[in-house]
Amino acid sequence: MGSNRIRRRDRRGRGLRGPLLPATLPAAASRAEQFDALVVEVLEPIEARWSSKLANLDVAVDEVPDVRGEPDDEGLLLDGLVPLSRLVPVGVDRHGVPTRARIVVYRRPLEARAKDPEELAELVREVLVEQIAGYLGVDPDDVE
Repeated sequence: MGSNRIRRRDRRGRGLRGPLLPATLPAAASRAEQFDALVVEVLEPIEARWSSKLANLDVAVDEVPDVRGEPDDEGLLLDGLVPLSRLVPVGVDRHGVPTRARIVVYRRPLEARAKDPEELAELVREVLVEQIAGYLGVDPDDVE
């Protein structure tokens, strides 16, 4: 077998490895993709109710908070010392470009606190309700 030849099978002759599950099944999604879908699912009823007031708000998911970021804790929703999310107000970025208000939800700290998927969904809902209430300037009970 020449070295210029492309190998089409693995060295034990079992064939090429592929995905274990078809991409159309929910279990084929990565944990990050599942978390993103959960945030969208939790956010939909809130957005439906407050659509006009949330039109200029973005929601983003990040893996972990940037601990080297700004020293202020304004807008942070903390669990002890670990941020679970952050409300970033309207402003200007470091390049002078205007930015929209956004809520950043931190996936890994939230997943670490949940024992099961139902608890994670409830925790994500609580975090989003708290941050949206802060953005709107209303009581969290009013958001729901």
